[in-house]
Amino acid sequence: MFPERFINRIQQQRYIDAESLLKALEAESPVSVRVNRSKWTGSPLRSTPVPWCSDGFYLGKRPKFTLDPLLHAGCYYPQEACGMFLGQVFKQVVPVHDGIRVLDLCGAPGGKATHLSYLIGAQGMLVANEVIRQRAYILNENITKWGLSNAIVTQNDPSDFGFLHGFFDMILVDAPCSGEGMFRDEVAVNEWSVENGALCSERQRRILMDVWPSLRENGILVYSTCTFNPGENEENIKWLISKQEAESVSIDISDYNGITEIDHEGILGYGFYPGKIKGEGLFISVLRKTGRQNIISERNKKGSDNKLTREERSVALDWTLFKEENLIKPGDTVFYFPGNNEDYNLLSKRLKMVSPGTRIFTTKQNKYLPSHDLAMSVSLKKNVFPSIDLDLPDSLSYLHRESIGPGNSEKGWNLISYRGVLLGFVNNIGNRLNNYYPVEWRIRMDPSSKVDKDAIVWDNSDLNLLNDLIDL
Repeated sequence: MFPERFINRIQQQRYIDAESLLKALEAESPVSVRVNRSKWTGSPLRSTPVPWCSDGFYLGKRPKFTLDPLLHAGCYYPQEACGMFLGQVFKQVVPVHDGIRVLDLCGAPGGKATHLSYLIGAQGMLVANEVIRQRAYILNENITKWGLSNAIVTQNDPSDFGFLHGFFDMILVDAPCSGEGMFRDEVAVNEWSVENGALCSERQRRILMDVWPSLRENGILVYSTCTFNPGENEENIKWLISKQEAESVSIDISDYNGITEIDHEGILGYGFYPGKIKGEGLFISVLRKTGRQNIISERNKKGSDNKLTREERSVALDWTLFKEENLIKPGDTVFYFPGNNEDYNLLSKRLKMVSPGTRIFTTKQNKYLPSHDLAMSVSLKKNVFPSIDLDLPDSLSYLHRESIGPGNSEKGWNLISYRGVLLGFVNNIGNRLNNYYPVEWRIRMDPSSKVDKDAIVWDNSDLNLLNDLIDL
């Protein structure tokens, strides 16, 4: 089932139990989710906790996530459990402060980016980047649904960040790799080769060197891959330290059985190996920058040229909890930018922004059209717009972008919710509700398909409803 050269190599890696690893890779992948505590207080009933993440849960089976409105509302994110260990790393080695700046360099599809968004707090700024255009838009969708409004999304090559000398307090490089940790998927097996692993290693080294100047002195770089290959893991970290002034940082794993500490000539890394842990394969290592770093001098303290009118500023502040000094208006759309004017002018000049923050509204013919970002944001003020709470079938119809009858809703803009959590906007024009759910995000799976017996059960009422529907 697995390439012979792969088997031969892992049998020589002293910290890997090749027999148990290969056996585990033949089993089904565990399914896990991480709950967004800024939006949802529930926990799955039929689940077990992820040891290193208080908001992470293993599910018994993979549900049809697409048919759960709470997913689209950003209440949770289906994320591989080992990747959630990032939270432990962050809490142990990254001092959080107001205005902390974090870069997730290879951010799509958004699992670690949404986690970082939660970890840095409302006053932090996350730059979530993805070089591939289509994946960058998927990243933006997931960041928007998460709704914490402290992230911008960019689409840039790692080399584009080299000019930001000393800008970031922390950088995550979740590097593209040969994917051995994903060998439960036969696509990953079929794409594997020794030669591809060598190419990945070269690319990873280029990425690390390109982004290194943007990390401040004493800043933290977290490097991770989903492969077991030493040439892409600990050997790359050893190589980077030989080129730059940095030190390896240890992580306390004493509370978590099954994680393997790798000591490669004084360079520390942490391996997550199926057979020892419940999850996919992962390598993670942490560096602290010890060398002096010049702070970027290319600053422009001049304010943005795209000024808001007094009325636009008033509307934005009436609708949201955002601070006035963080409002920007590139073109005809008003955004919340999670940084100051100086940061915006700097980043917008040199980076390709998919989104500079949270869209609040677009001005059109003296009207203010609220954006979907606003509906997703936890910073939307309560009771600014009337809300219509829908049941499961009608919520799925809304997410499918079907028409909904006006019922007793108020004229004008209304919010659609499911179990009290917002899904998006509709506009009551009298005889109908115009559905403003983003066209590109709509559910394409038939929402009228039969009940998912493996759906996530959040409380006893869910369980009773699910049993009743299945019995029907």
